[in-house]
Amino acid sequence: MRRSDREIKDINGLEEVIKKCKVCRVGLFDGDFPYVLPLNFGYSKTGDIFVLYFHSAVEGKKLDLIKENPHAAFEMDCAHELVSGGDDACAYSYNFASIMGNGAISIIDDVKEKELALLKIMEHMTGRSNFVFSEGDINSVAVLKIEVKGISGKLHK
Repeated sequence: MRRSDREIKDINGLEEVIKKCKVCRVGLFDGDFPYVLPLNFGYSKTGDIFVLYFHSAVEGKKLDLIKENPHAAFEMDCAHELVSGGDDACAYSYNFASIMGNGAISIIDDVKEKELALLKIMEHMTGRSNFVFSEGDINSVAVLKIEVKGISGKLHK
């Protein structure tokens, strides 16, 4: 990272940024060009290991690409704020917090794991964890997970 003074080095600091972000951009392989999707998400953390969860339609390009190549990259950012430089355009700056990483993306087949992932998504998005999903609800969506292998964060304020 070029600006190491802005690097978030602590795992708990990374999690604080993740908690504030509501959209995660996922990059998949699609032939000659990357395929990037903005997705709402949830996550779990065990020790220093993060798992990101997403829901999806049960068919489509995203699932086809995941089946072809399970390598994915992701990015999320938040805490956006323009810092005025007055009349000097070069004195302007921008505050933000961001997370980037990569890992293996897969489609969850196990019904209990899908339900847990859907609960993590709802908890992250709403702050509530008391949702109940019917078997029909669970079977009507695909649920994806990225098992994070590499992660870094940056904070500018």
